Amino acid sequence: MSAPEPGPFAAPWEAQVFALVVSLRDAGVFTWAEWAAALGRAIRPGDDPEAAADYGRWLAALEALLTERGIAAPEGVDARRDAWLRAAAATPHGQPIRLENDPLRS
Repeated sequence: MSAPEPGPFAAPWEAQVFALVVSLRDAGVFTWAEWAAALGRAIRPGDDPEAAADYGRWLAALEALLTERGIAAPEGVDARRDAWLRAAAATPHGQPIRLENDPLRS
């Protein structure tokens, strides 16, 4: 029996970012043209060299679009990202990462 073909996502969070982009576009938060422009800015900010169009860049583009439209405040996005990183660091390997694991959560 052969190993299954690898999927398009290396981790579950990548699939979640993809699904968020599609869902928010379908809800009219932005158009595909606006998404393409935002992703382009995330891949090549200013005069910097072009970066890989990985899902980290997708997430950066999505965060930028949501803050530009006033849907998410930059400090709120930063706070949530930091909470997830703390929760990830506090979560034993192989266990699901949950915000409840954030040691600074009150």
